Amino acid sequence: MVKYIRTNVLKKERGADMVTGIVPYIVTDGNGQEAVKFYQEALGAEVISLQTFGDMPGNPDHPLPEEAKNRVLNAQMKIGGAGIMLSDTFPGHPYQLGSQVTIALMVDDAAEAKEIFNKLQVDGKVTMPIQETFWSPAYGQVTDKFGIEWQVSTESNK
Repeated sequence: MVKYIRTNVLKKERGADMVTGIVPYIVTDGNGQEAVKFYQEALGAEVISLQTFGDMPGNPDHPLPEEAKNRVLNAQMKIGGAGIMLSDTFPGHPYQLGSQVTIALMVDDAAEAKEIFNKLQVDGKVTMPIQETFWSPAYGQVTDKFGIEWQVSTESNK
């Protein structure tokens, strides 16, 4: 007989949840805006936000290629009561069938995001080290030891 034990592993000392959500994340190969429109029409998706790579702050050391400017950096949609996110690959980065859906783990504290990221990377592979970005105080991408791709992101500056 298997017993299930409820643990408070994902609880902070203050008693609040540190993980605020798990969201499916679709990756497209340059046709992200078309995919957003498709999901709006097919599923009644409501676009909460959509940013392109061209919306990012410029970096003179790494100029943005023209073909990247209209690709989707991040789109957040709501379908019924569920959230879904989507982005395009960056031009020149490989698009691999089987990796079109990842899991975005939303966390409410940067230190907790880093702790979770460090646990997920054990025997896994880091794609993007967890770091501050212009959209998140702590964001990183990692494939865990089971081959699951995670995007760990902090939602607010805490």
